[in-house]
Amino acid sequence: MLGDVSDQDRNEQLEAKHPAQDEAHLERLMTEQVNPRTAGIDELSALKIVQLMNNEDKHVAEAVEKELPHIAAAVDAIVDRLRGGGCLFYVGTGTSGRLGVLDAVECPLTFGVWSDLVQAILAGGYEACWRAVEAAEDDPQAGAAAVEARGVKTGDAVVGLTASGRTPFTLGALEKAGQLGALTIGIACNPNPEIARLVDICITAVTGPEVIAGSTRLKAGTAEKMVLNMLSTGVMIRLGYTYGNLMANLKLKNDKLRRRAQIILQSQFGLEENQAVELLEEAQWDLKAAIVMKEAQVSLDQARAALSACDFSIKRAVRSLVVRDS
Repeated sequence: MLGDVSDQDRNEQLEAKHPAQDEAHLERLMTEQVNPRTAGIDELSALKIVQLMNNEDKHVAEAVEKELPHIAAAVDAIVDRLRGGGCLFYVGTGTSGRLGVLDAVECPLTFGVWSDLVQAILAGGYEACWRAVEAAEDDPQAGAAAVEARGVKTGDAVVGLTASGRTPFTLGALEKAGQLGALTIGIACNPNPEIARLVDICITAVTGPEVIAGSTRLKAGTAEKMVLNMLSTGVMIRLGYTYGNLMANLKLKNDKLRRRAQIILQSQFGLEENQAVELLEEAQWDLKAAIVMKEAQVSLDQARAALSACDFSIKRAVRSLVVRDS
């Protein structure tokens, strides 16, 4: 066990397991191959270029489709951890890491969850969101240290994103997360990725050679974004943070969101605009509470108590109130 050796020995073992990305190995990756369909792209018109890119992108959804059973298994496994009080972490470098940041940042806005529930760990820190710090990806110890520093623990879920399937920072992070007792999930875009041996669930969307050889911000990045969309959205739906297909867990912090809340109430309950506004005012502009109040015909205090008891799932709160009254 790595936990039974000195720091120096641990570093040597990690380096042996996660060697620097040598060129010979890199050239064998499918995402690094030259795409014969786009070899003459620099001689084409703008329209032909974008048509060619669009045709390549059509293969991305097919690659992701093949991994749907693994994606669904990951959703269920993450839900189990979050229901038990855990958090979800995305770990990555470069484009992969930035996609993790994007998805994590959007979760509180879309689903009304607290900001620490879904977090991103990006090699090079958040400065790497807008400034390339690509050398940071070569250090597995940095990945392990970042996971420890963020407080990853048993009961959490850690998703590592690496298009190549072998980025040292991400592998080091996942290995450490596993040692800490967290659920580990890998997302890669090359067949038989090295990451697969380190994780509980591996999602391998094989997108093939890129339009521009090695530019994995293209098809591989698109596939990673699609998988992240499915993971976070699937998890939040299963946790009850939508109402049907509505973003009913919104925090109404600006005019656009308040207007969206009005529209949701109008469409859901057939209310006039003034009635929707009155209901929101009565609910102190808490959309979740407004829906529960209307559905179960209860007061604001009753609605809030039911939501709190049901982990803020609107449907479970409504059902608990209806069952109690029946």
